[in-house]
Amino acid sequence: MVRRNAEDAVGTGVSNAALFGEVLRHFREAALLTQAALAQRIPCDRSHVAKVEAGISVPQDTFAKACDELLGTGGVLLRLWKKVDWYPEVQHPDWFARRARMDAEAIALRAYQDRVIPGLLQTPEYAHALFSQVDSAGEAEEHVRARLSRQRRFLSDDGPLYLAVLDESCLRNVVGSPAVMRDQCAHLLEVGRRPNIRIQVASASLEGVVRPNASMSLIELADGHRWVYSESLDRGHFNDDPAVYLHHLQAYDVLRADVPSARESAALISDAMEEHEQHGHAPTLRGDLDQEQLQRQQRRRLHRSGPRIPRRRPRP
Repeated sequence: MVRRNAEDAVGTGVSNAALFGEVLRHFREAALLTQAALAQRIPCDRSHVAKVEAGISVPQDTFAKACDELLGTGGVLLRLWKKVDWYPEVQHPDWFARRARMDAEAIALRAYQDRVIPGLLQTPEYAHALFSQVDSAGEAEEHVRARLSRQRRFLSDDGPLYLAVLDESCLRNVVGSPAVMRDQCAHLLEVGRRPNIRIQVASASLEGVVRPNASMSLIELADGHRWVYSESLDRGHFNDDPAVYLHHLQAYDVLRADVPSARESAALISDAMEEHEQHGHAPTLRGDLDQEQLQRQQRRRLHRSGPRIPRRRPRP
């Protein structure tokens, strides 16, 4: 995700993000690794390493941790990552600002999502591809920054409880490209292992499962206030009626009980990731399949032309 560098508090003209990039490049070069070599070991795209080092891309904490381990920094990069203000002066759309404030205060969040991956679980590339469908380049960049700024609290070690049920369409609808979807599925598998996050998938083949009519979130705040949140095209809808909340909470709990568990859902996500991986290498894969089919035909012909060896039948 590309972002504009903001000057730090002392006015040196060097952003915290750029400083992180400089430190990363120092350790990478000291280890005699190219950007491509480091990217291959993480693994990620070489362009992502280049953008992080240039201070124009926001890495995940797992990226910093992996670099620490690969470069033998003693944990310097992860400690620096936690101190960097990655999203200075971020602005959310007016209609969404209220929901963003709730995310900053929530102690528990339960979500059901169809068609697209929830914003709190999106990769930068997925979010950028999604916003680029409707926004100009500058607007898409700003909206991606705003979206990713909400994730950090939930992805922290002591983040609030986040339970997400995804309709299988979220995994199947291609946003951006098969490569973007492959990385998005890998991200779901990674964040789903965090102690505060559970991701379940309502597969399309399930019968008798009652799904909500639209994507929604059940938000519980520290002061005990609880909200039902849903969205239309360009507006957020809030309802704090206790009876409405309890009705949706009960339906949500039943849904979670009826769909595959988080562990079983991880297998479904892995299957989707492999399918996107195959689609992303379709030309090469086609050739491989043709070659494999030819080899199978040759093996069958050899088997038919070979001598027949009588088999002993087991005695009764």
